[in-house]
Amino acid sequence: MQPNTLLDALLDEAGISHAGLAAHVNQAGRARGLALRYEHTAVARWLKGQRPRGQVPDLICEVLGARLCRPVDLDDIGLGVPGDAAVPHGTPLSGFVERATALWRSDEQQRPHLLGVPAVTGTPAVMPVWEWENPPEDADVSRDGRNRVGRSDIETLRAARAHYELMYRKAGGIATRSRIVGFLNAETAPLLRGAYSDALGRQLHRAAGGLVAVAGICAYDSDAPGLAQRYFHQALRLAKASGDRGLGAYVIALLVNQSLFMGEYRQSVAFAEAALRAARQQITPALAADLHAMQAKAYAHLGDGAAALGCIHRAESEAERIRPGHEPDETGYVQPGLVNVQVAEALLSLGDLPGALENAAAAVRNPAHDRGRVHRLAILSQIQLRQGEPDRAARTAVEMAERARGMESQRLRDRLREVREHLVVSGCGDADEAAGLIDTALRVPL
Repeated sequence: MQPNTLLDALLDEAGISHAGLAAHVNQAGRARGLALRYEHTAVARWLKGQRPRGQVPDLICEVLGARLCRPVDLDDIGLGVPGDAAVPHGTPLSGFVERATALWRSDEQQRPHLLGVPAVTGTPAVMPVWEWENPPEDADVSRDGRNRVGRSDIETLRAARAHYELMYRKAGGIATRSRIVGFLNAETAPLLRGAYSDALGRQLHRAAGGLVAVAGICAYDSDAPGLAQRYFHQALRLAKASGDRGLGAYVIALLVNQSLFMGEYRQSVAFAEAALRAARQQITPALAADLHAMQAKAYAHLGDGAAALGCIHRAESEAERIRPGHEPDETGYVQPGLVNVQVAEALLSLGDLPGALENAAAAVRNPAHDRGRVHRLAILSQIQLRQGEPDRAARTAVEMAERARGMESQRLRDRLREVREHLVVSGCGDADEAAGLIDTALRVPL
């Protein structure tokens, strides 16, 4: 079940508590001859995604409509599609905006039924990618609203995306997420509901899509995979509205990375193929290199060595074509050495330790932002241990632990714990120092 953020938002707007809604629904039911005995616990279940039975959805519309002094229908309360209360795809753009902003509001308020939602798999995970790739396109994204959107507003969104991405790299997703979600609610939502032409609207949706994608990255880094996935799906819908296929391919790369983490390797391959196929000329060498490298990791996990090596070759070829200054802001994460570390992980899964070590060492030799360097050092330490060099692995881990200081990231903590576990098992003399530094980092609560 997916949380019903639309109903949650309307309850907040109407100023009705869970118990209050239950009581009003019971009262409205009695007027129709129904003996209902709902309590606040039932409303909590509806907000978690359970669909009320019988006439109750209509009663909820009746109660909220009377309270808000305007018509409220089933789509408004997230119950328009039986059994799938909060799926934003396949809806008009204006309806999507309302659903997206309802999610941002629930996230800012840290609703427990939203934060713990699991990531979807199967058809619900595939459909947003399919809808991005296939018609219909948005013929006109213009909108009439209370406040007119200007180019300076779009520049503000672009600056915010760069600001929060840098904050994420330096401080981690846990520290950054509340800040970027607050910005989405306070600044981005009013702009999307504003007045703009089709041309300006496409720029607005592109800027908003890039910002929402970073919010998804922060949710993923905060160990909220279902929430991250919903942000990525939103960013993909915004990318489609913008008409920028390259932005959509970037968002799919984020979905590929999450699929790899979830062990959905065939899905990772398919998503990457969709991005490469649909974006074509709009895809840049940096993004193509990353997509091919992640495909290599997926194929390696699937045991298909030939396909993995083919993807490695394509990734390395694309990496050679990267021209600094000719890439969009979103692909700035593809820094020198990123493809090397991806290739190292793929070769490690294939059992090619010398090749993995060569690529991991090359990745570490290249400059990278602190977060990327922690990841590269973790991979290098793991490979050094597998190569039977525990002392070198321990020294690498010491640098990794020092670089990770000040970052609030669940994904990096996972890396630290994994490296610590392998070091302790090795029993080498330097392992105690490295393990102690990691313990100190892990002792501080997030």
